[in-house]
Amino acid sequence: MLIVASLAGIALNLTPLDPIKALYWSAVINGVTAVPLMIVMMLMGSRRKVMGKFTLPWPLKDFRLAGYCGNGHAAVVMFATW
Repeated sequence: MLIVASLAGIALNLTPLDPIKALYWSAVINGVTAVPLMIVMMLMGSRRKVMGKFTLPWPLKDFRLAGYCGNGHAAVVMFATW
């Protein structure tokens, strides 16, 4: 995997792509996809059938709504002000 990532980095270095724009767009994609991934991970972590005895404790379940709302609000505001 390291070799593939290094080769991809070298290939990107040889293209006319601006590295700052690439970093910006990767952060945008990361921020938008974070909310659905968080929801799926929390649902899986809350199910005893999936996690067995390692299910999430109640304090973490209470804080998940703040994470969803914070990240979701940021994504909505980003698209609304674009």
